[in-house]
Amino acid sequence: MEKSLTQDSERTDLQAPAVCDYEGSGYEQDFWIGQGRDYEDRVERIALRRLLPPQGDTLIDIGAGFGRLADLYAGYERVILVDYSRTLLQKAQARLGRAGTRFLYVAANVYSLPFADAVVDTAVMVRVIHHLTDVPAALAEIARLIRPQGNLILEFANKRNLKAIGRYALRRQSWSPFAAEPIEFVPLNYNFHPHWIEQALRRVGLAPQRQLSVSHFRMRALKRTVPLGVLTRLDSALQRTGKWWQLSPSTFVQVRQTAQSGPTSGALFRCPVCHSEDLQAQEERLACAQCNRQWRVVDGLYDFKEPA
Repeated sequence: MEKSLTQDSERTDLQAPAVCDYEGSGYEQDFWIGQGRDYEDRVERIALRRLLPPQGDTLIDIGAGFGRLADLYAGYERVILVDYSRTLLQKAQARLGRAGTRFLYVAANVYSLPFADAVVDTAVMVRVIHHLTDVPAALAEIARLIRPQGNLILEFANKRNLKAIGRYALRRQSWSPFAAEPIEFVPLNYNFHPHWIEQALRRVGLAPQRQLSVSHFRMRALKRTVPLGVLTRLDSALQRTGKWWQLSPSTFVQVRQTAQSGPTSGALFRCPVCHSEDLQAQEERLACAQCNRQWRVVDGLYDFKEPA
């Protein structure tokens, strides 16, 4: 992403591998509000509406940030917004409401999510996976949260897009868009080959169902000269080509959890360190009865980023 990042490279049981930390960043204002990305926002919403099951019990948005897409989850009884940045989640709270709402706000690391197995019907991860150094580990962690036959809606940055193909043909970039392995074009920013993503999903028991090609016209000159409504309608018409090929810079895929059944404890949270589900609610704390770590709960925000 183009927003300013800090790399959290501290290695602990909660923070390996390294992650991008947007704590204190002005992501909402610096990247979205008034920054010429209305086109990207609109076409991503179209894609998500097409792939997202319209209703369910619980949905989790991993990397939810300031809750940009939360209005699309109206059909779900409970919505869990997860991000590594506490400050972005606080912005989401300010927009969506705190206590007494359908929303639950959780600061956590995608590699060690603080939830019990099979707790959500649907998971959403948009504009996140391109920051992950260990995609298989993250996908395995997400897969265990999804109930049997539940869904993941995943967006990834596609390295095999037309712009990259053209640049490679003209020898303006050294890496091949056709090579399977991910490319890290700047630190902690990756593009992926669609086949590589498909294989990574299948290895953790997630089966791709439908794919959409998105953001075909993500070019500054086009966005400045062609009316937003025209670009949006054209992109909407082209999104369904994703079932045949993926040549746009962004790909959305609907993925099904293939497990037919699995154990469920009824718990929502588990300790992200020792994995015990015996977390005792105390004043502004969840205390793990097994490892004695304590996790803050401040103004309705569950903080599993680091122990209290």
